[in-house]
Amino acid sequence: MGKENTYLVTVWIILANICASFSSTPEQTLFGNNNSTEWLEDFTDIVSKFSLRTAEVPDDDLCYIVPGQPLTIPECEFNPETQTFVVIHGWTVTGLFESWVPKLVTALYEREPKANVIVVDWLTRAQQHYPTSAAYTKLVGRDVAKFVNWLQKTLDYPWEKIHLLGYSLGAHVAGIAGFLTNHKVSRITGLDPAGPTFEHADNQTTLSPDDALFVDVLHTNTRGSPDRSIGIQRPVGHVDIYPNGGTFQPGCDLQNTMMMIATTGIHNMDQIVKCSHERSIHLFIDSLVNAAEHQTMAYRCSSKEAFMKGMCLNCRKNRCNKVGYGVNKVRLPRSTKMYLKTRETMPFKLFHYQVKVHFFSSEKLDYTEQPMKISLYGTHDEKTDIPYIMPFLNTNSTVSFLLTTDVDIGELLMVKLRWEKDAYFSWSDWWGNSNFHIRKMRVKAGETQSKVIFSAKDGEFAYLVRGKDDAVFVKSKEDNMSRKEKTMHRLKMQGSLFKKNTA
Repeated sequence: MGKENTYLVTVWIILANICASFSSTPEQTLFGNNNSTEWLEDFTDIVSKFSLRTAEVPDDDLCYIVPGQPLTIPECEFNPETQTFVVIHGWTVTGLFESWVPKLVTALYEREPKANVIVVDWLTRAQQHYPTSAAYTKLVGRDVAKFVNWLQKTLDYPWEKIHLLGYSLGAHVAGIAGFLTNHKVSRITGLDPAGPTFEHADNQTTLSPDDALFVDVLHTNTRGSPDRSIGIQRPVGHVDIYPNGGTFQPGCDLQNTMMMIATTGIHNMDQIVKCSHERSIHLFIDSLVNAAEHQTMAYRCSSKEAFMKGMCLNCRKNRCNKVGYGVNKVRLPRSTKMYLKTRETMPFKLFHYQVKVHFFSSEKLDYTEQPMKISLYGTHDEKTDIPYIMPFLNTNSTVSFLLTTDVDIGELLMVKLRWEKDAYFSWSDWWGNSNFHIRKMRVKAGETQSKVIFSAKDGEFAYLVRGKDDAVFVKSKEDNMSRKEKTMHRLKMQGSLFKKNTA
C-alpha cells in the first residue's frame, strides 16, 4: 500500500523493536518443575479472570467463574451439557475490552444458543508495552490451562466440548493453554495470531497444530517482512486460511478507514492500523451468522500467485474447505495454506471463477497490463463489466485468471469479453485495429465445481478488438459431448484451423 501504511504498521510494532531486550520473560516457570502437573492445581497465582457472558448482556461481566471455587460454576449458570467457547483478547492500548468482544459473544450465542461463552480478562497484562504483553502470554496461557483443567475435572466435562478462540496475542495464549492442559481440547481457532516476537519462536510458546485436536487459523494482516508483520506469516495450524492473500483486506485502505473514523468518532483512530488485523474476527463472526446463505469457501494452493491465476479451485481430496466456524476438521500430514477473495463488508462471500482463454492472431502482437471488462450471465443473475487487468496478451497464448462476483449467477450461460483502450496514446490504435480471435473459453466455478466450455456465439471464432464491441461466447455443444466425441470434435477443429492458416 506504500509509505503511509508501512509507517502505520511500524508505529504499531515499534515498541517490539525498541524494547524487546527489556521485556520480562517468565518462560522459566511456564512448564513447572520436572514435568510435574501439580502446578495445575495451584490457583493462588492466577491473575486472569473468567467471565461467563450472557446472550442478553454480551458486553458486561456479570458473573466470574473462579478456579478453585466450585460454587461459582452454578452461580454463573454454567451449562455442563453443552459446549463451551473461551474467548481470549489480544494486546490493548486502552486497557478496555474492544468493541469486537460483545459482537463475537452475540454471534456465538446466535449460532449456539445453549452454549457457554467465557471471556478471559487479562487486560492488566495486555495493556503493557507490546514486548512485555507478548512475554506475559506465557503466564496467561498457564492461567487459562489451569482454568480449563479445573473446570473439566470438577464437572467431568468432556474435552471435546471445549473450543478456544484467540485473537492476536490471544491466539498464542490459546496455543500455550492447549499445550499445557492434561488433555487436548477439541479445537483452537487463531484469529490473525500476532507476528512480532512470535514469527520465529518455538511451538511451545506459540500457537501450533500440537495444541488441540484441530487448529484452524485466519491470517489477515501479514504484510511486510516477517519481523515487521502484525500478523504471523507462517502456518501455525492444521488449516491456515489467507483471505485476500492474507496481506491486506478490502476496505482497509487509508481513505475508507478515515471515512469510518469521521462517521463513528476519533476513538476509532486505531482502526487505521487494526482494520486488516481485526478483519479475522469479523470473518469468523460472518461464518457464525451468515453461513446458511453466505458460507465462504477457501481453496488449497501452493502460492497466492497461483491462486490469483484461478489454478486452485479444486475441491477433490479436501482441497477446499469452509471458512470459520463450520470448517471441516481435516488433519492433513502438514499445515495447509488456503486462499479466498472477500468483499469489503459483511457478508464477505464472493463467488470464485477460473477463466481460461486462448488467444490467436494472424499478426505478431505483444502487450502487457491490458484493461479488460468481463460480463457473466447465468440462470439466476448476471454481473456485467467486471474489470480485470490482463498481465500479458500476445499471439498464440493461453491466459488463466481468477474472477470473482458478489452475486450468485447460477449456471453460467453466456460470457462477454471486452478489450478496453489504454489510457495512454497507442500507435497501434492510430494505424489500425489490434485484434485477436478466440475459438473457445473455459470457465470453472469454485463454489459449484462446475466446468463449462464456451464457444463463439456467431461463427467459428469471436474477435477481440481493442476499443470495439464485446466478444460474445455461449455454452458450447462440446460441453455436452462424451469424451470420445470431444476428442473427435477437437481434431476436426484443429484441421479446420490448419486449412484456414494455409489458405
